[in-house]
Amino acid sequence: MQSVTTSRRDMLKTLAAAPIALQAQSSKTPNILFILSDDHSSPYLGAYGATWMSTPNLDQFAREGIRFDRAFTAAPQCVPSRTALMTGRSPVAARMGRFSSPLPKDIVTAPEVLRTKGYYTGVCGRYFHLDGVINPSPVTEQVYERNQMRSWKSRVDFMNISSQGPTPQLLDEFLAKVPQNKPWFFWINYNDPHHPWDSDAGKVDPAKIKLPSHLPDLPGVRDDLARYCGEVERADRSFGDAMAVLRKRNQEGNTLVIFMGDNGMAFPHGKGSLYDPGVNVPLIARWPGHIKPGVTKTLISGEDLAATFMDAAGAEFPKGVSGRSFYPLLIGGKYEPREYVFSARLHHGGAEFTSETKSSTFDLSRSVRNNRYKLIYNLTPQMEYWPVDSGQDPGWQQMVAAHKAGTLKPEHDRAYFQRPRPVLELYDLDVDPGELNNIAGQAEFNDTQQTLMAALQEKLITDYDFVPPVLNEAKPRPVAKKKGR
Repeated sequence: MQSVTTSRRDMLKTLAAAPIALQAQSSKTPNILFILSDDHSSPYLGAYGATWMSTPNLDQFAREGIRFDRAFTAAPQCVPSRTALMTGRSPVAARMGRFSSPLPKDIVTAPEVLRTKGYYTGVCGRYFHLDGVINPSPVTEQVYERNQMRSWKSRVDFMNISSQGPTPQLLDEFLAKVPQNKPWFFWINYNDPHHPWDSDAGKVDPAKIKLPSHLPDLPGVRDDLARYCGEVERADRSFGDAMAVLRKRNQEGNTLVIFMGDNGMAFPHGKGSLYDPGVNVPLIARWPGHIKPGVTKTLISGEDLAATFMDAAGAEFPKGVSGRSFYPLLIGGKYEPREYVFSARLHHGGAEFTSETKSSTFDLSRSVRNNRYKLIYNLTPQMEYWPVDSGQDPGWQQMVAAHKAGTLKPEHDRAYFQRPRPVLELYDLDVDPGELNNIAGQAEFNDTQQTLMAALQEKLITDYDFVPPVLNEAKPRPVAKKKGR
């Protein structure tokens, strides 16, 4: 343990001594406010085309900043996704494949790097998921204590775990503590729109919702979506309150504000899956006078956020960071876009594995996508599909009933009830945005499939991933010739 701690301390000292990477950074280093909604898929904001709901604060924010249409989290679950957001590494590379383990002490986070550049840092709101289970069992708590595994109080200057409600007040409290003439970084975590969807959040008109192609038009599905959208609307109100605190403190002008979802919605094809509703999230950035308003389809990975925070502060990246900073893209500098983004599905929650466990609790898969195609590699295809968190809600229960009655459309029946699922799935997202028509193995897409498999293979190797390779490493044996021929 001592050698790991010393190595981490030495790395932070090296980063503190590193020269500022960007020109004129010392005079224009921004404050950074990172606001993260919970289980939020990208279509569900007015700014992204959801005309059936009211999100005026985030819609205005998007008009004043840059909206990313192709931002993808590194995992479709809270813990591994946030690992990437704060470290600039995949959750696999950071060894965060389970919910019960805190972030390893030797993995350096963005707030720590920012502190080496003089930043005052903090986190508040819903539990940020990187310090182990918030209410662990006695056995797990003893493990934490015996091995001194919880480290976040030493990684930031201010920490307050609460709920979404008081986050504007906590932002105000944090800003009051920032030393004079110091830049700051603050991370706010929302509860909304995480399941269960509260009745007191309000709800939109179910009849007005435009259903995505991957969901059947059933009353329960519409009602679930209506409650979900009500929580997004409440998140929008909380966001407006946070921005009001910035204005009151006269901090808007030199603050880079980034709003993002941590992973996708808790619906079928969403949270816990590597389809777009599980990993494609809203991402909007604004810095008045520095970011030109607009919309981009540039591919962004969840690994890129930490790298962007560090770059904005003029810091060098710790060893092991695989994220690519999009800070130059924000301020109009030279930026080389990604060709691929990757995501990993890992264990979810704290339940033990039993003979009745479904994919909502345990599933393993990896994905790679470019601007047009996505490849999904399922490593536990035998697991019975079940949506994360919402399996007992009316929407899914009505889908199960329709499946048993034989009334589901074939594409929906195949998407959710095929067992075993295919090991490889390939989708042409231009013609099949719902990811319902698997074209893996079709001859005309062989080159595309092999290219994506090779890209994923590289990611598996460089991340030291524990899953089997997606490409066969075994060399074929020569065929022996029979005698007399």
